[in-house]
This record gives sequence, C-alpha cells and structure tokens, in this order.
Amino acid sequence: MSTESTAGIDKNGSDRQLQLGASPAARRPGAVVDHPSRSDGLVRGAAELIGGPLGDHAVALDRPAGREGRFWTAARIVLALVCLTLALHWVQKSPCQDGAWQNNVQYTRMCYTDVLALYYAEGLNEGKVPYADHPVEYPVLTGYFMGAIGLPVHALGVDNPGINQGQWFYNLNALVLSALAVATVAVILSLRRRRPWDAALFALSPALVLTATVNWDLLAVGLAAFGLLAWARTRLDLAGVLLAGLAGVLLGLGGAAKMWPLFILGPILVLAIRAGRILPAVVSVGAAALTVVLVNLPVAIPYPESWGRFFDLNTTRPIDWGTLWYIGRYLDGRISPSAPGDLGPFEWLNVHISALNWLSYLLFGLACLGVAALALLAPRRPRLAQLAFLVVAAFLIFSKVWSQQFVLWLLPLAVLARPRWGAFLAWQVAEVCYFAAFYGELLGAATTRPVFPEGVFVLAASLRLMTVAVLCGFVIRDILRPERDAVRDTYADDPDGGVLDGAEDAPWYQRWRHRPAAVDRPAEPVTA
Repeated sequence: MSTESTAGIDKNGSDRQLQLGASPAARRPGAVVDHPSRSDGLVRGAAELIGGPLGDHAVALDRPAGREGRFWTAARIVLALVCLTLALHWVQKSPCQDGAWQNNVQYTRMCYTDVLALYYAEGLNEGKVPYADHPVEYPVLTGYFMGAIGLPVHALGVDNPGINQGQWFYNLNALVLSALAVATVAVILSLRRRRPWDAALFALSPALVLTATVNWDLLAVGLAAFGLLAWARTRLDLAGVLLAGLAGVLLGLGGAAKMWPLFILGPILVLAIRAGRILPAVVSVGAAALTVVLVNLPVAIPYPESWGRFFDLNTTRPIDWGTLWYIGRYLDGRISPSAPGDLGPFEWLNVHISALNWLSYLLFGLACLGVAALALLAPRRPRLAQLAFLVVAAFLIFSKVWSQQFVLWLLPLAVLARPRWGAFLAWQVAEVCYFAAFYGELLGAATTRPVFPEGVFVLAASLRLMTVAVLCGFVIRDILRPERDAVRDTYADDPDGGVLDGAEDAPWYQRWRHRPAAVDRPAEPVTA
C-alpha cells in the first residue's frame, strides 16, 4: 500500500500516524510548539529555580506552531541569541585582530585564528591568487572563498596603505561566516517548526563562542545545512527530484569546502534503499559528484601541484594533537613499558604514516558499514540526522586530525539528531575544557615551559572523545528504541527526511524482515 505524505502527516490522517507510532502530541492537528521546560528533564529541573515549567495558562503556550501572535516568538528569540553568541565570539577574538601577536598573546588570550594568520601565510597580503600563485592547504572552495575576500582587501590596502589589511580581512570573513551561522540556525528553525527551542542548543553553544572563526568551517556548515533543508523538501514529483538535485549541489559545494558534508550522502542513499525511493537519492549523489568535479577542475587541470597540496598534506601528516591516536601515543610505555629504543604500537604508527592512514580509513569504513547495518536492522527506519551525526562523529573519532574548530561540524547534526540538553551540555563542557587545555599546550610549546603536565591535556582530549562517543551511544539507543526519540515525540516520522518522511519500507525489505512462517506439514507415514 502506498501513501502520500506532507510535512509528516499523510492523507489518511491519524490512522497512518498511529501505525508509525507517533506520540499524541505529534498526532494532534496543528501540533503545538514543544517546550523544553516540560519535555526535557534537565530543563524541567532547572526551571524549578525560577518557579517551575510554563503553566497551562501561559501566553500562547498551546497555540499551533507559527501562530503565537506576538513579536518575540521562540524563533526570533533564538535568532537574537545566536547573534549575541557571535558578538561574544568577536569580542573573544578581538585581542588578536590587529595581527600584532606579541608575547604569545594569541595563546595567552586564546584568540588565535587561522583566518588572520593565513592571510599572510598564503600570500594574500601580497596579492597572490590562491592555487595559481601559491598552493593552498584546503579544498578548492575554501581557497576560492579566501581569495574572493583577500584579494579585494589587498587591492584596497594598496590604495590605502594606512589600513590594517589583516584586520580588514579577518572582520570581513567574520561577518560572512557569522551570517552563515545565523543562516544555519534559521535552517534548524525551518526544519523544527514545532521544536524551535532545539535551535537554541546551537545558538547558545559554548563551542560556537570559542571557535566560530578559528577557520572557515562555518562555510561548509552553512552549505551542508542548506543541503539538508533542500533534501527535506523533496517529494515524489518533478519538483521534488529537482530539489534532490539542489540538495546534492549544496552538499557537493560543502564537500568542496571541507570534505565532511559528502558523508551525509551515504545515509541518504541507505535510507532511500530501505524505503524503496532510490531515484531522488541517486539524483542527489550524482549532483554532488558532478558539483565536486566542476568546482575542482578549474584548479586541478592548470595547477595540479597546487591542487594536490591538500591531499599531500593529509597523506603525509603524522598524528595530530587531541586525537584517539595522540591519546594512544601518550599511553605507550605507561601501560606496558617497552625496552629502550622500542616503539609502542601508536608511536610505531606515527612513524609509519602510511599504515596509520590505512588503519584510520579501515576503522572509519567499518564504522560506516555499522551505521548502514543499523539503518537496515533498526525496528523502524532511522531519521536522516541520526545517521548523518553517527557517520561524521565516527570520522572525527578515528581521524588522525581533530582540530579545535571541527566541533562545528557536529553542532547542527547533534541538534537535529538528539535535541536533549543534558548530554549536549556535558559534551560542550568537555569541548571548553579541551579548548583551554589545547591553548595551554600551544603556549607551552611556544615558550618551551609547560603550562601543566601533559596528562592534563590528554585527559581533556579523552573527555572530548568520550562525550562524543556517549552522544553516539544515545543516538543509537534512540534508533533501536524509537519511542525514546525526542523528535518523534513531536513529529510523526522524520521532518528532515523529505521523500522518506512517512514512507513505508520497500516491499523487498518487508519481505526480508517479515518472512512468513513455514507451514507445518503432516508427518509422512512410517512404513515397514
């Protein structure tokens, strides 16, 4: 039996929603806005400090989403909060904006940013064109972005030698990246109209305060968010297929800026196979692949060595700070001391980088296979954001590089996958601890005087890794026990799923998972 679904509610109404196991809130026509002070345990407990959760007669409490009838709606409050967060980030980075990093101020004030440092390191201050005049260590769309802002700033500086080019470059980048962060919050609000306060997890994130403009990661975050929004609008018609292509283009552009948005295509394809709606997924994957090729060709053909700089750097790079492998190196010799001159297993991998690369790829590949198996074996088809979060988190956990700003990759996916405040805040506390410990490590390396014992930094890195792993565990639990999924307590199925939202599993899948029982046959008579 086929069904048509619109915004998670099909033409058969509550019967279909009951079949999907939707909560009473999700089954109500014109479902009301979710209020964390009622639905989230941590927020409900904290609300007791200010008088308890919102009461039954609170203004506009039970009005349908989008009909609150007042100016300061939840969405506008969240958008204002993210603007405040980004302003605080700009203030936190302000000691470094002039580029005069004397006495290690970039470490003592924890305000270092690649954006300012690479304006000079990549030759933008001399008018060098990325890739054409100087190899760039990032994927091409990030290089294009750097040049699109950096070259006009350099031209302006030539005519106005009194301006601080580096500071202008940083502030223009901060303005555009902040706009992308605000746009990401707007996308989350659009995807969660009945749960607008979920977006506050992103808007108030301490990690956003500390790392928003450390690098250009928000470029990929914004493109990936718009790609998810386009996919969420896909339907089984020509316009829906075109939106699937647009989703692929946006995810491809994100992958051309930072590789990780391409990982979202895997969950889209696996879920589409389970639902029997493969065409939109294939269109998205094809559009993403074509986009990546077209964006890279203008650099890869005329400047192959500059284009290959990103791949060469990542292939030859040893174990980086704060990774699983770095923690292992620290433990080498402390758990099972070896003879003088012998290398522990992790130190051996650091020397044999090729083996480290293959082992990292293998573990990530196995994790992806595990996520695919989870998608196919779960009692109910998982939501797209859940699988996307697991894949990107697995990449970070097993990667040999886990820079401080990579937390931005997970932020929107974590909000969409599991909007629960308790575990999210624990993870954010761990990220703040790692941020502080990391700058202590940088300062110690710059001054050759350790700020604290190495074990403190390793402990902070371990806490970060463990909290991400715990979040993965909670997401997996919600997949295996969908009745505990906060999003499905509000929506009938998957508000991010697009063409997958409300779809039944494919006939082949239903036959595979629900094989008819064997028919008992009468026993053959025994003959002498």
